[in-house]
Amino acid sequence: MESHDVKKMAPSQGLRLLAVHAHPDDESSKGAATMAAYVDAGAEVMVVTCTGGERGDILNAAAGELAHAHRDLPGVRRGEMAEAAAVLGIEHRWLGYVDSGLPEGDPVPELPFGAFALQPVEVAAAGLIKLIREFRPHVITTYDENGGYPHPDHIHSHRVALFAFEHANNPDMYPELGQPWEVRKLYYDRAFAPERFRTLHYAMLDAGYDSPYTERVQRWEEDQQDQMFSWVSPHTTTTQVYCADYFTKRDQALLAHRTQIDPEGFFFAVPEYLYAEHWPWEDYTLITSKVPTELPESDLFAGLR
Repeated sequence: MESHDVKKMAPSQGLRLLAVHAHPDDESSKGAATMAAYVDAGAEVMVVTCTGGERGDILNAAAGELAHAHRDLPGVRRGEMAEAAAVLGIEHRWLGYVDSGLPEGDPVPELPFGAFALQPVEVAAAGLIKLIREFRPHVITTYDENGGYPHPDHIHSHRVALFAFEHANNPDMYPELGQPWEVRKLYYDRAFAPERFRTLHYAMLDAGYDSPYTERVQRWEEDQQDQMFSWVSPHTTTTQVYCADYFTKRDQALLAHRTQIDPEGFFFAVPEYLYAEHWPWEDYTLITSKVPTELPESDLFAGLR
C-alpha cells in the first residue's frame, strides 16, 4: 500500500488507545513503537495482557542460568512486564488468566485444565469490558482471527477483544461492570506481514548483510499458500503509523523480557538504520470504524481528532 508520508505524530492529548495481548512480551514485539509514539504525543495508552505467560519456555539461554527464573517464572515475567511498560510509558493491566501453553505433538494434546483458551468468551471478556468502561479507549488494537500466529491464547485474545469491543457499550450486558462505553475503532495488528519481511530481506542483502528471512521469503515467493504461511493475516494493511524514532524504545522494551527474548536473536537481526529507512512504520488493518475516515491512514486516531 502507499502510506501517507507522515513523520510527525499529531498532538494526541485526550485520546486513549487500548492494546489487547495474550502474554507478557507480545506488547513489545507487536506495536510497541506505535504505543511509545502516541504516549510521547500525549495520548493515554494501556496494554491488557490476558495471561501471565506461565507456560512459556525460557527462550534466552543466558536468562536460563537464572535460578530465580526456574523457581518462579510467573513472578519473573511480571517483573519483566513492569520494566517493559515503564520503557514504553504505558499503563498496564493483567486480565488474570493462566497461559494455555503451545500444544505440540501428534496427536496434539488437549489444553490443560483452567487454561485461558478454554474459558467461555463471555466469561473471559467480562474483565476486559470492565477495563474498557473504566479506561474508555477510543481505539482498540488486537490480533486477527488467526492470532497473528496460531497460539491458542492469541486466537482466544482475538475472540475476547472482539466480544468486548462489540458489547462494552451495551447497557444490558454486565450492567454491574460500569457505565457503557463505545469504542470507536478496532484494528488488527499486522506485525508479521509478509511484505515487511520481504522488503527487509532485500534491504539486508543490498546492504551486504546475511538476511534472517531468506528461507521464509523464498518459500513465500514460491508458494504463498505454503503451510508456513497458513496463519498469515488474510487482511490487507490499511494503516501505517510512522514510528521509526521509537524503534530504540521498542527494542529496549523487548530486551526487558529477558527470559523470552534473545538479544542476539531474530528480533534484532535487522540493523535499526535499515529498518528506519525501508520500513519505518508499524502496520494495522482497520476492521471497524464508527467515525468517518479515509484509507489509507497514517494515524490510528484518524477521524477522532
